[in-house]
Amino acid sequence: MRSTRAVRLAALTCLGSFFLLVLYFQGTLSPVAGRLVPKESGGKGKSNGAHQRYNLGKKFVRSDAQQIHERRRAMLNKNCAAHNKLSRKRRILNAGDLRHLIVDDQHGLLYCYVPKVACTNWKRVMMVLTGSGKYTDPLTIPASEAHVASNLRTLDSYGTAEINYRLRNYLKFIFVREPFERLLSAYRNKFTRRYNTAFHKRYGTKIIREHRHNPSAEALRRGADVTFQEFVWYLVDPKTRREEPFNEHWETVYSLCHPCLIHYDVVGHYETLLQDARYLLDLIESDLRITFPSSNVSSRTTNDLTATFFKKISPFYQRRLYKLYKLDFTLFNYSVPSYLSLH
Repeated sequence: MRSTRAVRLAALTCLGSFFLLVLYFQGTLSPVAGRLVPKESGGKGKSNGAHQRYNLGKKFVRSDAQQIHERRRAMLNKNCAAHNKLSRKRRILNAGDLRHLIVDDQHGLLYCYVPKVACTNWKRVMMVLTGSGKYTDPLTIPASEAHVASNLRTLDSYGTAEINYRLRNYLKFIFVREPFERLLSAYRNKFTRRYNTAFHKRYGTKIIREHRHNPSAEALRRGADVTFQEFVWYLVDPKTRREEPFNEHWETVYSLCHPCLIHYDVVGHYETLLQDARYLLDLIESDLRITFPSSNVSSRTTNDLTATFFKKISPFYQRRLYKLYKLDFTLFNYSVPSYLSLH
């Protein structure tokens, strides 16, 4: 009898713990301003200045930049609400969903990095902010160093209570980009640059083997000459995602950063990168005067260049590709490109 009661009690305890976790990770995690960062692993007990300034700014006369970002956030919330209503799926975050959220405990920041959206420079900035004086200028940090995983801590490395605290109290920001410009930028960088041999071996050989008619032995060995059409065929092939998740460089922002579950305070756009970066850095109370590094404009993937590449993609595959990335277009309010033939 006692053993039966003990089993029931244990089952109820486990069930209760499960629902607590559900409550921890619901997408309604609204920021709570004015609290202190706890003196725990990674934290230094400093006040959450960035979040305080962000919330104080909403109470007084708002700058043009603040109004722009408030409209973006409102639009994202509206689009997420419509998406959630249509999908009728209710899910919670797990540790794997938090791998792209970089934590700055000193300034109370969470940054979800998206490859091909200035993430190298943002990682450099985060290394300056979290480096305790080791770095002072983002541009002095080599790009390879910025991508070393151990140099920046991500949210999935914290315990459940610590994750929940940071999601509620830290200022959360993300930078996004027109989805097909980002996709083409990933293709150009990973498949048309000679130095990216790791990507050629890992993905290029597979793409050529699966999607090229009568490939040469050299192409199968090196994987260095994948065409954009072959890359698109690889992406829309249902077998691709059945075998493994997309690489982060062409995975959707929706899947990387979960914008309908995580309440982002600032949504920056690659198209207005320097203005948005300046707005965000002004919110951070730091002794460092950080200037966001400017990008190499001459090699940037533009709308006109993207349109040129898409001329070689048939309307059938254009429609299938757009379906894959439709949520990124919709959630972040990007228009359907005029060069697409969707009807």
